Amino acid sequence: MAAFTYKALQSDGSLVEGTVEAGGRHQAMQQIEGRGLRPVRLTEQAATSAPAKTNGRGPRTVASASDSPARSGWSLPGSGRITARMLENFTRLLSSLLAAGVPFSRALVILHREAVAPVAKAKWKEIHDLVVDGMSLSSAMARSPETFPRVYVAMVEAGEAGGFLDVVLAQIADFQAREKELKSKVLAALVYPAVLLVLALAVIIFLLVFFIPRFQLVFKGFNAELPLITQVIVSASELVRNYGLIVAVVAGGIVFALRGWLASDRGRRSWEGLLLRFPAVGPLIAQYAMARFCRMLGTLIGAGVPLIQGLNVARRSIGNQILVDAVTDSIERVKEGQPLGTSLARNRALFPGAVIEMISVAEESGRLDKELVRIAGTTEADLDRQLKTVVSLAEPVLLFLIAAFVGTIFIGMLIPIFSLQDHIR
Repeated sequence: MAAFTYKALQSDGSLVEGTVEAGGRHQAMQQIEGRGLRPVRLTEQAATSAPAKTNGRGPRTVASASDSPARSGWSLPGSGRITARMLENFTRLLSSLLAAGVPFSRALVILHREAVAPVAKAKWKEIHDLVVDGMSLSSAMARSPETFPRVYVAMVEAGEAGGFLDVVLAQIADFQAREKELKSKVLAALVYPAVLLVLALAVIIFLLVFFIPRFQLVFKGFNAELPLITQVIVSASELVRNYGLIVAVVAGGIVFALRGWLASDRGRRSWEGLLLRFPAVGPLIAQYAMARFCRMLGTLIGAGVPLIQGLNVARRSIGNQILVDAVTDSIERVKEGQPLGTSLARNRALFPGAVIEMISVAEESGRLDKELVRIAGTTEADLDRQLKTVVSLAEPVLLFLIAAFVGTIFIGMLIPIFSLQDHIR
């Protein structure tokens, strides 16, 4: 028999702690739930440590910590949604309050009371009311999918089931911080190419609408046949000037229809499959998905989540549904008793051979969680380098294309002038 110390929620939302003796973690969880408690954290005591004294009175209520000025996030005035910054702060502060022994319901009250943005106040109060009414935290969060992503709710559910909610919340906050940092790098890298594209479109539209019509007046006065390239440019100018608004409306309608199609399951799968087949984009998407999967799975296993449950949660973080389906097949093989490395080996689009070997060796040596996190960190660093390389190549290519378009327009307008001089002679 082993001794387990626990923290759990009573029916009124207050946090209690105590000690139980059981033959394993599963039996300990059953004993705690049999007392009408919802486990928040369950830790097996070391063999050398003495069992915590409860004086025969069962679990004791944890003393509340002082109300520190916790801020649950910020937003711009008038914002009507929970931002990523608000959610990250909410997660980290809730984890800290629970780890400090603050009763669960009181921790939610503190977060609600100290929130700066009205939308955050309302949302945290809604979560508090649902939990006090007897709903689990994961179920309460699942009722607000626009605020709490599915993978977030799945991790919270795993933490509640395993008895280490405070640890999982801290891991979620760290994961959110890394995700935000990676997305910021991607967006920062794409800013300059996006500005170049916008400027190029603006310059081309200006030339077609205001510059070329001036030359048309000159060309009409001589009644000479224009070169083919000039005819194409003049036709494009007339199309933009006469039907520009119609083209813009049609393009907007096409974009709207595409968004609706991509929102459907069939459309999303088709688009994701197309992206994976792109020569340069596909491998980057697969690497990013693998990094998210490995970091999530390593984080969950390190927090004590069973492998199957961790796999079910981690696969939701991949994002690409085609890759999710491939990992789902691997999970079924793990359930049948196959090793994780062998089960993932068939997904070569997502897991290269070297990664499979590292996972297999780590699984045999009992350090799977640390190796998965290390693989994720290495992959993210490699992605960062590849992204910088792609952007550094994209900038001169865009500049060349812009110069080619503008140069073609100028040359197309100058060629008739030289031919008109011959015609005058």
